[in-house]
Amino acid sequence: MAMKSGYVIQEKVAKLLSKQQGRPVLRPIKPLALKNEVANRRLRKGEATCVTEMSLVMACWKQNDFNNTVCSKEVSAFYTCVEKTQAQNKASRKQGGQGRLLPKEATVLLKRYPNLSGDI
Repeated sequence: MAMKSGYVIQEKVAKLLSKQQGRPVLRPIKPLALKNEVANRRLRKGEATCVTEMSLVMACWKQNDFNNTVCSKEVSAFYTCVEKTQAQNKASRKQGGQGRLLPKEATVLLKRYPNLSGDI
């Protein structure tokens, strides 16, 4: 029965989309073309890094009444972690940055090469 109902649904969809019965029943509401701009959304940030080092620094400060000289080992470990993370981020950006365009870059390209306004 399930096989038969799947076939019936496919038949109905094919019937709605076919041009044999005149104009297709399913019509797009908006024209099927790209706009000449992209929504300016922010990219999601990655996960937080160096959290453990930062929590160790804060725990050390709390134990030693926020004395920086006693916690210099933890602070230096935190700074080296931050520098290492920033170097990795720079290297990944130079390699292509996930192969995606930023919204501003996409908008510049779409405005440089706009869609044709009339039907083809």
